[in-house]
Amino acid sequence: MQTDRQFKRATRIISLFLFLSLLFSVVYCIVRLVDAPAEAEATAADVKVKSDYLLMLIQCVLGLVVWSLPSLLKRRFSVRLPNLFLILYFIFLYCAIYLGEVRNYYYTVPHWDTILHGFSGVMLGTLGFSVVLLFNDYRAKSFHLSPAFIALFSFCFAVTLGVLWEVYEFTFDGVLGLNMQKFMLADKTQLVGRAALTDTMKDLIVDMIGAGVMSLVGLVIMNKKPEWLLNFDVRPAAEKV
Repeated sequence: MQTDRQFKRATRIISLFLFLSLLFSVVYCIVRLVDAPAEAEATAADVKVKSDYLLMLIQCVLGLVVWSLPSLLKRRFSVRLPNLFLILYFIFLYCAIYLGEVRNYYYTVPHWDTILHGFSGVMLGTLGFSVVLLFNDYRAKSFHLSPAFIALFSFCFAVTLGVLWEVYEFTFDGVLGLNMQKFMLADKTQLVGRAALTDTMKDLIVDMIGAGVMSLVGLVIMNKKPEWLLNFDVRPAAEKV
């Protein structure tokens, strides 16, 4: 019980910190977007232009939307995600959006994007187990899904979300002239051929590896300790009897 209260308190603190970081970043991006040049001069290739701040702004606004999803699920559908999962979720958003985009870690920290995609694959694979329990009562006699099928679903669930994220990046890169898929270097040099596909394919491969690792770990544990699945039940408390 004490541990649950500590996790709940930590979740609130991290959630508030993430919200304030993204909110202040939105204001910062709007202010900088007004004064930023449309294109960088040849002598100042490292200067951020309007498209850079527009990308930051879109990511931060999207981050606020995604940040609000757990509370929306709780209010509208009585779905309560585990506090430990929420902590990892908020930390991931902070690292991906604030540190990655606003603080420019994607360019300054080696393999930052790869690390985050691997982490997201594991996290989304874990969420896949909860999705199975949300739509099925695994304690009912009519429930016959095998651990192998649950693990396979979790893997496919995580990979599908990873693909949808790449579709989102591709779409907004084309519509708004952004660089979320990193087809340009920091100095605006455009990559060509296979090099332009490297970032997208690397992200998808790492997503698959992270999801695969989590699914295999979950499969092994379910075969040895089936009650472990209880930790991922996110249905309303009234339905857990």
